[in-house]
Order: sequence, then C-alpha cells, then structure tokens
Amino acid sequence: MHFADFVAGSVGGAFGVAVGYPFDTVKVRIQTQRKFTGVWNCIRATCKTEGVHGFFKGMSVPVTTVSITSSVVFGTYRNCLQCLLQLHSGSSEAPPTKLDIFLAGLAGGVAQVLVMSPADTMKVRLQCQMEPRHAVAIQSAPKYHGPMHCLFTIVREEGVLGLYRGAPALALRDGPSFATYFLTYSTLCEWLTPAGQKQPEWVAVMLAGGVAGVGGWAVGTPMDVIKARLQVDGMGKRKYNGFLHCITESVRQDGPGVFFKGLGLNCLRAFPVNMVVFFTYELLVGFLRTSP
Repeated sequence: MHFADFVAGSVGGAFGVAVGYPFDTVKVRIQTQRKFTGVWNCIRATCKTEGVHGFFKGMSVPVTTVSITSSVVFGTYRNCLQCLLQLHSGSSEAPPTKLDIFLAGLAGGVAQVLVMSPADTMKVRLQCQMEPRHAVAIQSAPKYHGPMHCLFTIVREEGVLGLYRGAPALALRDGPSFATYFLTYSTLCEWLTPAGQKQPEWVAVMLAGGVAGVGGWAVGTPMDVIKARLQVDGMGKRKYNGFLHCITESVRQDGPGVFFKGLGLNCLRAFPVNMVVFFTYELLVGFLRTSP
C-alpha cells in the first residue's frame, strides 16, 4: 500500500482550503439563498452584515477534516490505480491507461463521501448562517454557535442521518468530478513533460493542477448545487422531500440555469487552490518516496 499518497494528499488538501475558503463561502450562499443575485451582491452583503470574518465562517471544520478527506481521495486513487495495473498488466509499474486513471479517480471521489459528508454539512450550514455583527435581539441570535454546537444540534434535531443530508448528491458530484480531475491532470502532465524527462517541470505541475481543478468543478457543479440545498434544508422548515424532489423543485423555481449557480466562482477558486494542492502533493510524495 502507498502510504506516502495519504500523507501528501492530507497536507495538500489543508493548504488548498486556506487558499480557497472565502470563494467557497460566497459560492455556497449564492447556490442556497435566492436573495443574492450574483457574486458581487453576495460579497457586498456579507461585508456589510458580518464584515470580512463572514467569509471564513465554519473554516475550522474543513481545515481539520479536508486534510483527512483529501488523504482518502489521493490515497484511494493511487492504490486503486496500482490494483488496476496489477490486474490487467501483471505489474504495478506498467503505464496506466486513461480508463485506469478515470476509474481510480472515480473510486477516490466516492470513497471520501462517508468521511466528508458530516463535516461538509456543518460547514455549509455555518456558511449560510448570516447574522449582523452587532446583533443584540434574541430573534437575530444565530442557531449554531460553532462547529461542535452545530454537530450536536443536527444530531439532536434530525438524528445522525441528518449529517448525511445530500450525501447521494455529494457522491454523484465527487465521483465524476475526481475522475475528470485526475484524468485531466495526468493527461496535461504527460503533454507538458519534455522529451527525455520522466517528470514535468514545477510550472507545468501547477498549470496542470489548476486546469484539472477547473475541469473537475465544471463537471461537479450541478450536483454541488443540489447537495448544498439539501444540506441547508434542515436549518428551518423543510422544502425538499429528498434528492429527486430537490432537483425538480429547483428547476421549477429557478429554471435549468440553477445547476450552474456558482460555476464561475467554482472555476475561479479551483485554479489557484489546485495549483497549491498538486504542487504540495507532488513535492511531499516525491520526498516521502525517496526518504530512507
């Protein structure tokens, strides 16, 4: 088993969160709250209501958990890839096919759902909870006072399964998204590696990582919208009876364009985030594999 990929993926994921979190907060609010008509409208409202710190609400959740989920994704991807190579080539050192990379990425994306779903649900609810900076009225007091209070409140009011609201949409988002992500990264690195070299230059690694992130989110955004709406639905009166009902109601109320809410912001955030993720991952995995 390749343990270096679990460790490198963990650190890379944590650095990625630090870079992209404010974009993620704006994206989640646009996807789930109809009062925001666009990116700048959401940014202005957040600054006016909560100040700059409003963009970082719930950040402690992904910082402590995304490193784990990123570890699961990269570790599962690498080890599934080795298993596939062993199965059809008889050697884990054989060059992978595009299908091998796609299937290993799909497995990595789906594998992280069990670990990621509870933390993602808490993150989204904390991000969507907007309260004035100087709130004094009881009516304006936030429902959740922090990550742990959010966790216990969800379990008390909705049961443990409340932490997995939106999990099917999350799996349908991350499976195809990570399959596209790793396939795009691998293909670009192959194209950008000079003749006679085994590895691309660091600039090529960062470029490939950024483009891979954009490609992954282009595929994953429609299910990301549904996932976020289902997760936020538990904060108040229920609007959706389930996954399919959420899809049909979202289309009925907002039209087919609803599936692309936050797409531009996702892609804008994905490029720098995944430049950092893959740079950190490749740097660490190379060091760990050569260490005695």
